[in-house]
Amino acid sequence: MFTSAIRLFNVGGFEIKLDPSWFLIAALITWSLATQYFPLVLPGLADTSYVFLAIFAMLGFFASLLLHELAHSVVARSYGVRIKGITLFLFGGVAELETEVPSAKVEFRVAIAGPAMSIVLGVLFWMLAGVSQAVMISPALPSVLTYLGTVNIVIAVFNMLPAFPMDGGRVLRAYLWARRGDLLSATRTAATSGKILAYGLIALGAYTVFLGAATSGLWYILIGFFVLAAARSAYQNQLMQSTFEGKTVSAVMIRDPIVVSPDLTLSEFVNQVMLKYRVSFVPVIADGVLIGQIDKDVLSAIDRDHWTNTRVGDVFAGLDVAVTVRPDMAVRALLELISQTGVRKFMVVDDHKLLGVVTLANLIGYLHRAEDAIQQKSI
Repeated sequence: MFTSAIRLFNVGGFEIKLDPSWFLIAALITWSLATQYFPLVLPGLADTSYVFLAIFAMLGFFASLLLHELAHSVVARSYGVRIKGITLFLFGGVAELETEVPSAKVEFRVAIAGPAMSIVLGVLFWMLAGVSQAVMISPALPSVLTYLGTVNIVIAVFNMLPAFPMDGGRVLRAYLWARRGDLLSATRTAATSGKILAYGLIALGAYTVFLGAATSGLWYILIGFFVLAAARSAYQNQLMQSTFEGKTVSAVMIRDPIVVSPDLTLSEFVNQVMLKYRVSFVPVIADGVLIGQIDKDVLSAIDRDHWTNTRVGDVFAGLDVAVTVRPDMAVRALLELISQTGVRKFMVVDDHKLLGVVTLANLIGYLHRAEDAIQQKSI
């Protein structure tokens, strides 16, 4: 998700990273605090003082977000859930789970840990603000601490909205999971709540823009689209995990695939195979033995005028382990392979015998059919 994130440091075994989008939100928060909040609560200070206070408060805000995510991560790790790291980005922070939580009870405890930390921080900052005001250390310090206390409470309340993938949505999913015993169904309902919130934020943003507050309105719209995309992605990821759990390539591959002989000309291959069967990736078989494959990329390198006198056997790509997989390979391992290599089409081979082909397109089709079956079942 955050391929360009900058690694900062390591805390308790958790790698802390910074996505470049963070600099935008950090600048916006600093500008807002320096030009609006602090001049309002502390009138009469120099502009440089406002900037200094704004930077200090902004860093305190993101430190609070980091502690919020660390709370999630520590609780998750205590239950055996692996965490890739924590990344601060445009919309705050996120702990990247490498494995899923094992039960509804664990899901609830991991989800509630973040808001609980934010509430503790909020109360602590408010108490420190009261102490600093009582001892008259500085008129500026109570204002910064009050801001941090308030913003932590706001983070806790906002995150507890029952809209997936926010913490409240994960609490909702945990409840539904425990009640129904079906994680996918629970995720679908929780993700729907996230979509509803997202559409509400987008509508609020549009209305705010119409009233003339363009900056605030666009921000609501941006957050709405982010929540919408995250809710959809969370459901699709869970659907994929549930659908392919325990399945091997042999269960999803295309059996008895279209194959071609090396004696076929490229013109015959295009007209009799590619166009007729609407395929772009075809294994090449000679005397019953798999010798390689030919696809549209190979064709694109050959001048069309030479197609009639060029045979498949002259240009096909030889057998390459990079495009072959075993039938007993787990589908989840295949998806990781696709993600890592970018290769989308594979021949399923066992002992030099072609058993079938598997492509990203047919995996997506399998996923869609599974989703349609779930929807039909729920009607």
